Amino acid sequence: MTDLLVAGAGPTGLTLACDLARRGVEVRIVDRSAEFPTGSRGKGLSPRTLEVLDDLGVIDKTLASGVTHLPHRRYRGAEIISEVDPEAGREPTDDIPYPVGLLIPQWRVEQILRERLAGLGVTVEPASELTGLTQDTDGVTAAVGDTTIRARYLAACDGGRSTVRKLLGLTLRGETPDVQQMDVGDVEVDGLSRDAWHQWLTPTGGIMLCPLPGTRSFQVQAAGGEGFQQTFDRIAGVPGVRLHEPTWRSTYRVQVRMVDRLRAGRVFLAGDAAHVHPIAGGLGMNTGIQDAYNLGWKLGLVIKGQAGEGLLDTYEQERLPIAASLLNITSEVLTEILESIRHRGGGLDAGTTHDLSQLTLKYPWSRLSRQTVDHPGTPRAGDRAADGRIGGRRLFDLFRGPHFTLLGPPAAESGTSALVQAHGVENAQTLTLVRPDGYLGLIADPTDLSAVSRYLEDL
Repeated sequence: MTDLLVAGAGPTGLTLACDLARRGVEVRIVDRSAEFPTGSRGKGLSPRTLEVLDDLGVIDKTLASGVTHLPHRRYRGAEIISEVDPEAGREPTDDIPYPVGLLIPQWRVEQILRERLAGLGVTVEPASELTGLTQDTDGVTAAVGDTTIRARYLAACDGGRSTVRKLLGLTLRGETPDVQQMDVGDVEVDGLSRDAWHQWLTPTGGIMLCPLPGTRSFQVQAAGGEGFQQTFDRIAGVPGVRLHEPTWRSTYRVQVRMVDRLRAGRVFLAGDAAHVHPIAGGLGMNTGIQDAYNLGWKLGLVIKGQAGEGLLDTYEQERLPIAASLLNITSEVLTEILESIRHRGGGLDAGTTHDLSQLTLKYPWSRLSRQTVDHPGTPRAGDRAADGRIGGRRLFDLFRGPHFTLLGPPAAESGTSALVQAHGVENAQTLTLVRPDGYLGLIADPTDLSAVSRYLEDL
């Protein structure tokens, strides 16, 4: 029996597998596809997702593979009518080291995570489709290809058409807004520079060409129904621009849907298997990665016998409201963009909102957020743990890894244990316990180490 079987080797499944493997948990990860994807699909990482990848030890490779501050250049025919950087003015600070999103093709994100996972001794098993499952009080039995895999837990990270979700009898509930079907693909382009995201947007349709870092390709998004070149000629009408060498193409229609539960016994749903977002804002891949990051440390503690089974219920309690909130945000962003295009001559930048950074996501309602002292104007339990420095050391470096981190007066260093790494901070006004996923779990009186013990015991 393996500890965890992950179905689906996209960004969500790979993040979860990496997080569990670094905790010494036995993981198998399978995927129905025989070959790893090469299409761009999602192409942006939010600032909060970059913090997750920092914790997983792949931030340098990720940043080197992407680009920030790519301007949106809008045209009417060959005429440039506007150019804007929606994230202009956002610069790194001590507490927010990654203030802007990173443009990077999804296949590259997956490649980086696969390499990290291989370094942890786990490789993806391709051409391994999960076709059936049963579960009992001790584990899950999954039919995968021609074999059977027995695991203590199963994570469904197998996308919007999730087989696992269907086998569980769960449904993506929601709506399909009346928005034009779009084609998306990767092509090479002659006649356009790679220094901007080129956009031709009209009330009746549009085409957008975004250069993909580290490649010769552009991702093209266009009103559906024609070849990419024909659509470009009809909408843009710019001579001398040639779209050729397509390597990937797909069609999508906007969906706003989610399940009403993320756990069914020993099976957990994450990413697109649990919620499908409008493409506006690019939160699909990001939300899946953060689902995995929330679930990973909880599964790790339970599998290692360091926490009770009830801890796993907090995954649904925390992430289901977040998924619903993000569906609302991306729907509002899409509406604002479409209204701007139709009536104000605007573009994608009309949907810019700080919510898309995901830095403001928090869990104040969670039973894992405990506050016994209150200092107005300071972070509260459930908030994101900011970066910064204490004694010349970077906080994110202290947080990195599978442990809790305790910050408090020097005497708090006695709180170091198998679960906790404690660090003394001169003139600390509180004891602050940071969860393994970078959120504030406990804020207590600086002398109340027993509050930390009670918090951990309650896990």
